[in-house]
Amino acid sequence: MSAVNAQATAADPGVNAFVMANAGSGKTTTLVSRVARLLLRGSPPSAVLCLTFTKAAAAEMQRRLYQRLGQWAVAQDADLRGELGKLEHRDPAGYAARELSRARTLFARALETPGGLKIQTIHAFCEQLLRRFPIEA
Repeated sequence: MSAVNAQATAADPGVNAFVMANAGSGKTTTLVSRVARLLLRGSPPSAVLCLTFTKAAAAEMQRRLYQRLGQWAVAQDADLRGELGKLEHRDPAGYAARELSRARTLFARALETPGGLKIQTIHAFCEQLLRRFPIEA
């Protein structure tokens, strides 16, 4: 499988995927695309959890995701159709007005989610679990 096909497969939220690759290979882009597609399909931002190894990677993933959602919020219809078509491997002309409207609201929904999108390190996630369930741990 080519790298491009592997990235497209990993970005599909309907597929279980484990992404492991060298630095600069597109992992963050792939994971941001996957989260964006989950949100487009109706997953609430509070139901999405992204785990990574470093604080820098978590911050970069969050920055890129919010940047993409922010761009969608203000994009012209034709530009948004093109972006969504590229992301979902669909014909851009096939997007209905309600799909564009839903994509435009994702930025606000993500910002309004208590605690924001959960994009954190594995250590931060484990620490959160231990604090929440100290007796069970």
